[in-house]
Amino acid sequence: MALELDTPHGPARVHLHPVDKPKAALVLGHGAGGGFGARDLIATTKVANDLAITVAQVEQPYLVAGRRSVAPTKQLDAAWISVLGQLRDDALSGLRIIAGGRSSGARVACRTAQEVGAIAVLCLAFPVHPPGKGDDPTKSRLYELDSAGVPTLVVQGESDPFGMPPDGPGRLVVHVPGNHALRNTGPVAEAVSGWLASLV
Repeated sequence: MALELDTPHGPARVHLHPVDKPKAALVLGHGAGGGFGARDLIATTKVANDLAITVAQVEQPYLVAGRRSVAPTKQLDAAWISVLGQLRDDALSGLRIIAGGRSSGARVACRTAQEVGAIAVLCLAFPVHPPGKGDDPTKSRLYELDSAGVPTLVVQGESDPFGMPPDGPGRLVVHVPGNHALRNTGPVAEAVSGWLASLV
């Protein structure tokens, strides 16, 4: 089931994967390249549904409009916050919200977790720094991960060129075989399933 929701930066599209008698809702954002065909997102959606968690996959307005280049950070965050507010008032009313996403979508989920009232954040392939920039502290995005302020799971490929975040207060980092694409979905599903089960 797909919904089109207006945001300050154009319409976003939400693909709902509901379950009967949901225990919570997982709202997922996509990577900068866009789309929910990524194997880790498909596996995460299935795992969540199997645990009686409704999943909402949010396509950012730039993707809905057919643009390839990712929108600026402030636009991504504003659109996400708008969509989650509308989902809370309607399709996901009364449900606890777990925010998450892969890569760019994980960054958005972390930056906005407090504002949207998420109980936890799920990060798939969090891009700690641009490839080759691990030695430049000015390029680090670790502060975004730290800002989530709620229990956080990071599932990261052992050879991800975007870096490996450390564990931190309330943050579990699971190393899985592979790189940024997280194509080996078995270990990803296992990590996500155990963590989600502990929340609900």
